[in-house]
Amino acid sequence: MEASLRRILSELEEAARDHDARESDHDRKMLSLEAPTAQILSVMVRSSHRVRLLEIGTSHGYSTIWLAWAVRRLGGHVTSIDRAAHKLALADDNLRRAGLRDMVDLLHGDATQLVASLPGPFDCVFFDADRLSAPSQLELLLPKLTDEVFLFADNALSHPQEIAGYLAAVEALPGFEHLIVPIGKGLSIAYRPGAE
Repeated sequence: MEASLRRILSELEEAARDHDARESDHDRKMLSLEAPTAQILSVMVRSSHRVRLLEIGTSHGYSTIWLAWAVRRLGGHVTSIDRAAHKLALADDNLRRAGLRDMVDLLHGDATQLVASLPGPFDCVFFDADRLSAPSQLELLLPKLTDEVFLFADNALSHPQEIAGYLAAVEALPGFEHLIVPIGKGLSIAYRPGAE
């Protein structure tokens, strides 16, 4: 990754930390993905040649930048959803600064409703928003996934009760391998290898 993009990401990390420390309203916090989690997610996406990504939970675009950079080499694309218009506006600005705006569709609204209308197919999905709605979103997405697909979800260790339904749904999926990596707040990784 080029030094200029690393500087932008470092600035966003610091700005989000400072903002969240001052902000008492949970819905207005940035709640950025932790840097080590973003990095491993980006490495996995890039090394496995993902090109059709769906991110649920854009916030100010920090993780979106990591994902867009990971798919850029192969001309991939990211669709990212958030229900907060002010956060999407920040994400738009940050993606433009990073030179990655043309690789991302930013969608505003309820993720479950939007997921139902998206055509797919997706070869990678990252769940990082409302953990209680994730099982319903996953069910809607199943027919829109490629045969070989990655499913990622953050907060697998930090919010065990909220994410329990999603983790149970992933464990029940036929043909998927699933593990939780103790990095950041816990990264759930599910992978379906597709036809051998």
